Amino acid sequence: MRPHTDTRARIQEIALKLFTEQGYEATSLREIAETLGVTKAALYYHFKTKDDIVASLAEDRQAAVERLLKWAQDQPRTIETRREFVRRYADEVYGGHHHAFTRFMERNQTALRGHPKFDKMRKLMTTLGGVLWDEDASVAQRLRSSMAIFTLHASWFVLKDEQITNEERKTAALDLALDLLESAQPSGR
Repeated sequence: MRPHTDTRARIQEIALKLFTEQGYEATSLREIAETLGVTKAALYYHFKTKDDIVASLAEDRQAAVERLLKWAQDQPRTIETRREFVRRYADEVYGGHHHAFTRFMERNQTALRGHPKFDKMRKLMTTLGGVLWDEDASVAQRLRSSMAIFTLHASWFVLKDEQITNEERKTAALDLALDLLESAQPSGR
């Protein structure tokens, strides 16, 4: 089963790169197969269309976020749980293809508009903040908590020209995210 998984992941990686560089609409399955060094038939074994590749990428991201949300729902609603949630989310953002996937979405907004997988992903992302605050949190507390999550994403764009490693970028973003989370907590907690 491992070669099947490796091939699928490799197809996703190459397709993501080409979709981001050339645009989703300008990239063909033939180009993806050629870049991979496989026949179009071999590519069809895993994905019949470009949309199937994109859907698989979105499903992988959704599954990761859903696992994290499930973990949080099973924990006590404490500041330590919230801190751990932000740390785990940072691991997701800085691991795997997350950054490449985000760049792909950013550069192909027109092609993806109205795509059901991406609409679902956007809705799922809006639920992340709810893990980080209590129902009685003020608007400012909710915004600070949400900015903790946003900071993890924004570091890729804000610090893109900095000569730093991804680990340094992650550390800086995580430190700020945790500071924002702390400042969002009501006094006395």
